[in-house]
Amino acid sequence: MNPRVLRRFIILLFVATLVVATVTVFYDSVFVRPLGDYETERGDNLLSGGDYEGALSYFDEALAIAPKHRGAMMGRALVFIATGRYAEAIAELDALIAYLNETLAPDDPTGRGALAAAYANRGIVEDREARYRTALADYIKALQIDDEAVAGPGIVHKILYDPRPSTVRARARYLYEQLKLPEAKRVLRVPELDAKQRMYKP
Repeated sequence: MNPRVLRRFIILLFVATLVVATVTVFYDSVFVRPLGDYETERGDNLLSGGDYEGALSYFDEALAIAPKHRGAMMGRALVFIATGRYAEAIAELDALIAYLNETLAPDDPTGRGALAAAYANRGIVEDREARYRTALADYIKALQIDDEAVAGPGIVHKILYDPRPSTVRARARYLYEQLKLPEAKRVLRVPELDAKQRMYKP
């Protein structure tokens, strides 16, 4: 066989394989994905940009398509936390925690991360509403379920925004120490530090 023809055949075969793989990945990511994922992703993007009402409408749309979509439920809770609608946030997180506790498979690390994040976020709301003992219990539960999921932001976030952000572990340790003190000596709220506490989404 002519070496030039063989070389051309190998190159064409490689290019064809690459094209088919690219088309397959694109098709799977756009057309073959769980119901509600596209809407939840859109909601997440709007949530990150601070468009809370737009994000909420996409999360609602996702839940209309796929009831109990855990990403959409978490997204709704984060919108409620960000907009100070704490009673609605607690109700959404309670529902998400109950659903995940009923359905979570042992070999589902993403679900485990979502459950830990739900407990952590509920703890944040309770913390903001001065229910410190319940907040501490939720922080501890989050750390027991998946401490890596609520470990705090990565190195890039720390470099760009805050080198020492508040974390679930740090806040839980602080609350634990303060709650051991006599009530008159406790300092449970420091607004400038509390403002750095971030919400969690796996």
